[in-house]
Amino acid sequence: MNIHRSLFGIACRGAAFSFLMAGTALLVQAQQSPSAASTVKAPVLLASESASSGLASASYSSSSSSSDADSAATADTGARFNLDSAALASSQPPPRRHYGRPNYSSGNSNKDGSEKYTFLGGIGLTLPAGNTHKYETPSYGFQVGGGRNFNKTVGLLLQFDYDHFGLQGATLANQNYLYDYGCPAGTVAAGTCGVSGLDGNNHVWSFTLNPTFTLPTKGSLGAYAVVGGGFYHKVTNFTEPTIEESCYYYCEEYQVNSNIDHYTSNAIGVNGGFGLTYKFSKFSNERLYMEARYVFIPNSQTYGVTASSPASVLNAYTGYNLYPQNSNRTTYIPVKFGIRF
Repeated sequence: MNIHRSLFGIACRGAAFSFLMAGTALLVQAQQSPSAASTVKAPVLLASESASSGLASASYSSSSSSSDADSAATADTGARFNLDSAALASSQPPPRRHYGRPNYSSGNSNKDGSEKYTFLGGIGLTLPAGNTHKYETPSYGFQVGGGRNFNKTVGLLLQFDYDHFGLQGATLANQNYLYDYGCPAGTVAAGTCGVSGLDGNNHVWSFTLNPTFTLPTKGSLGAYAVVGGGFYHKVTNFTEPTIEESCYYYCEEYQVNSNIDHYTSNAIGVNGGFGLTYKFSKFSNERLYMEARYVFIPNSQTYGVTASSPASVLNAYTGYNLYPQNSNRTTYIPVKFGIRF
């Protein structure tokens, strides 16, 4: 009886231990099941992907229809996303271009847009300067010209200028003395010898080439510098009033100043000065201008007699140059106003 009881106790203890071990195993398995599931899940996905890729490769090799379908799908995808190199190149912006100065060259314009040809015309006054002022007085003048602009800065003008002068009272008095010199007493007052009412004038006309240099300015106002040179012809006339008669249906008498003496001198001279311009509008080629120049003419001195010559020289002189001052060096300042176009 005791032996049966001890065997039964051992059996109960073994069953309890077995249940305890089974419960512990189940608990450990329950705790490890999430990590195991995660570790197993990844290989399953990779295996499915490799299986699908294997199926795809098998379909490419086994069926031409499936290959065409896949090619069409690939082309459609490339077209959708512009993966082709030519398409990518065409979708890029064009390369940046480098531009220089604009070229406006035409028949009448230079490359910088300036007019090729220019013309001018103006009038004004002439002011004798230096030694010339001792013999002559201010008067009027005019000029016309035209030329070529090479760009907005440099041009070349061919000009004709006419500058007129009067004669100083002292000049006329000294000349009157020479014309009356040697006349018998009383004949000058009687009008049978010498001159009465002596008058005179002087003028210089010239053809010159003048380079012009336009200075950089803004707005409607402009400025330029000019230098040049050319041929200068100087003339002095002495006049005396005379009575003339004109007949047309009826006759009438009138007084005119007739030349009684005439002197000329030719020389190569130079000039230089500055000018201002004003444009009528931003896009206008016409400009008003005002300029002043200094003119120097190195005339060649010729021999003659003057009122200050000694009586012995006057008595012995047999020539005709009673006004050698006309061949003196000439300097004057012409100031002109006009229009350029």
